[in-house]
Amino acid sequence: MTTTQMSEPRRVPTIEEFWEIFTKSQMESLARQEKWEKEWEARQEKWEKERIAREAQQANLEKARAAREANLEKARAAREAKLEKARAAREAKLEKARAAREAKLEKARAAREAKLEKERAALEAKLEKERAALEAKLEKERAAQQEQLEKEQKERQEKWEKEREAREKENARSLAESRARLEKAERLMDRVAENVGGLNRSMGELIETLIAARLWEKFSDYPYNLKRAYQRIPVFNENNMIVTDIDILLSNTEWVMVVEVKRELKRKDDVDHHIVRMERIRKYPPLETIGKRMVGAMAGGVVEPEIRDYIHRAGFFVLELTGENVSLVKPAVEFTPREW
Repeated sequence: MTTTQMSEPRRVPTIEEFWEIFTKSQMESLARQEKWEKEWEARQEKWEKERIAREAQQANLEKARAAREANLEKARAAREAKLEKARAAREAKLEKARAAREAKLEKARAAREAKLEKERAALEAKLEKERAALEAKLEKERAAQQEQLEKEQKERQEKWEKEREAREKENARSLAESRARLEKAERLMDRVAENVGGLNRSMGELIETLIAARLWEKFSDYPYNLKRAYQRIPVFNENNMIVTDIDILLSNTEWVMVVEVKRELKRKDDVDHHIVRMERIRKYPPLETIGKRMVGAMAGGVVEPEIRDYIHRAGFFVLELTGENVSLVKPAVEFTPREW
C-alpha cells in the first residue's frame, strides 16, 4: 500500500445506501420467514395427513377387532349351543338307560319275590303236610299206647283180683314193688299225655324239633364234635331273673354252640338280637357253658338270600330246613366263625 492510499479517507455510506441495505436485509428476512412459514405449513399438513392416516388405520384396526370379536362371540355361542345340545342328548340317553335299568331291576325283583313267595308257600304247605302227618303219627302212637296201657291195666287188675288173697299175704317188699310198678305206669301215662299236649306246639317249635335232630353231624368239617344237645335252656342273672333263653345248645368238653331257631329268617333285627343274646349268655353263663369256648348259629325253616350274608358277616353259621333234613348253608362271603 502506498502512502497515497493510506492517507485516502474512508467513504461513509449515504442514507439512501443505508436504507437500501436495510430494505434489502428486511426483504431477505421476510423471504426467510416466508420460506420458514411455508416449510412449517408443509410440515403441519404432513403431520395432519399422517394423523388422519393413523386415525384411519386405528379405525380399521378397531373395525377389524370388532369383527374378530363378533366372529369369536358367534363361534363361542355356536360351540356352547353344540355343547348344550350334546349335554342334553347325553342326559337324555343316561335317563333312558337309568329308566331301563330300573325297570329291569324292578322286573327282576318282582320275579324274585314271586319265586320266593311260591317257594315259601310250597315250604309252608310241605311243613303243614309234615306237621299233619307227624300229628297223625303221634295220635296213632298215643292211641296205641293208651290201648296197650288199658290192656295191661286190665290184665294187671284181673291178675291182682285172682291173686288178691296171695298179695294180702305178701310182705312189705312185695307191696313196695307193686307200688313201684304202678308209679311207672302212671309216669308212662304222663309222658303220653305230654306227647299229646305237644301236638299244639307252634310251627316254630316244630321246626325247632326237626332241626335239633342230629344237628351235630352238620359240623363235621369243623373241629367241634358237638354230640350233646339241649333244648329250651333259660338264662338267669344274679337276681334269678330270666334275661334270655337258648333254643338249642350243642356241647362237648371244650366247645358249645348256641343255636337260635326261627320259622323265617328275613330281618337283620333277628341277627342283632342273637348277638345280644350271645353277650348275655357269656355274661350269665348256664352251667353247661362255663369254662368253654362258644360259637353261634342261626337256623330257619326259610332263610332269605339277602339275610344269609348278613348272618355270615356277623360270625354265625346258617342252617336251613330242606324237607326233613337240615342243610348247613355255604357262605357266599368270606366267613370266619366268631368266638364269644
